Amino acid sequence: MEIKNWKRNVFLFITGQGITLFGSMLVHYAIAWHITLQTQSGVMMTLMAIAGVLPMFFISPFAGVWADRYNKKYLIIIADTIISVFTLGLAILFVFDFGLSKLLITGLLLFCMVIRTFGQGVQMPAVNALVPELVPKEHLTRANGFSGGMQSFVMLASPMAGGALLLVAPIYSLMFIDVVTALIGSGVLFFLVKVPARSKEKESKPGAEQYFIEITEGIKYIGTQPFLKKFLILSAFFNILSAPVAMMTPLQVARQWGDDIWNVFGFSVQAEQRLALAESAFFVGMLLGGLTIGIWGGFKNRSRTMALSTFLLGVGTVGLGLISGFWFYAICMGFTGLILNWFNPPMMATLQSTVEPALMGRVFSVLMMMSSLMMPLGMILWGPLGDAVDIRYILIGTGAAVFFMGFVFMFDKTLLKAGLPAEETK
Repeated sequence: MEIKNWKRNVFLFITGQGITLFGSMLVHYAIAWHITLQTQSGVMMTLMAIAGVLPMFFISPFAGVWADRYNKKYLIIIADTIISVFTLGLAILFVFDFGLSKLLITGLLLFCMVIRTFGQGVQMPAVNALVPELVPKEHLTRANGFSGGMQSFVMLASPMAGGALLLVAPIYSLMFIDVVTALIGSGVLFFLVKVPARSKEKESKPGAEQYFIEITEGIKYIGTQPFLKKFLILSAFFNILSAPVAMMTPLQVARQWGDDIWNVFGFSVQAEQRLALAESAFFVGMLLGGLTIGIWGGFKNRSRTMALSTFLLGVGTVGLGLISGFWFYAICMGFTGLILNWFNPPMMATLQSTVEPALMGRVFSVLMMMSSLMMPLGMILWGPLGDAVDIRYILIGTGAAVFFMGFVFMFDKTLLKAGLPAEETK
């Protein structure tokens, strides 16, 4: 099926979603920083982590059914609108200061995080399932690469912008910005992004029993597809093994260089600045990775691109465990960020081009459930171990395991077949 004006549509879609994500991340950081500074409580940190994961895990199966059944474009807009309404209500509470206690304000912020996570859980399967309706199959990897680049840029810019804004403006100003960016993003999607006509979604309104039937259909479909079964298992192990490099490197920086104070060009560089430098290097790498894979497009067989990325990510993770100088460490952080964004676009493109369109949302919802659950489960193992064993050894061990996973993507016949362009798999 020829998709007309797809480049314009994809540019508008990615730009609109990037604007929305920017506002969302501003509020995410504002809420997290406010709760951290006001409570300084480990229990509250745990509650924030739960609020950011569990709602998405529970809503994902239903969100997958909705993405397959209803208009994905409108589903994204409705989810954005609901999030914006709750954020606006919370902003108004802050503006008028009704004498709420700190504990109640913290509870409301956590509740807002829960609602926002529910909304994101609805949006993400719909966004991922909508992309193949906008982009020809042969260009999916490039489109996902540019999307990843946009997301990485937002992830890099939003904490910097959020920190700067909170120095001169109250927290509710960031919430109002989020409402405005959501309106802009939804407006771009509603008025400017043209979705090609496809077969109509199911008209009936399913009851609770029908929802579970359709969720079960999605799980059974995954069970009948050798590629999907293998990929979900690999994805689970990948998320567990990548948890240390994703979540424990700030702790490594604090332990390894936390007591050092340097003078760089006359400026004093302390632990907090090194943490920011390391994280910024990672997101700059992700931005460059998304842009390079968007321009390059990867190998003809997407599984080969995923294999290369897995090999190099393993090398980069091991490097983080071996490097003793901070500046080389920061460069290695940038390298791992770049390589990580060489994996996601071909992975998404492979799924988008091989999964039945009528089941796309449900498959992505299962993948999202796996990714949202496996990394926290991995931290249940790696977190306590990191208090007993040097984090460098954990990075070396998990990096080596990730490296050897690359051989599966390189030589497994099922994955190689799924990674081929659609016309070559027939």
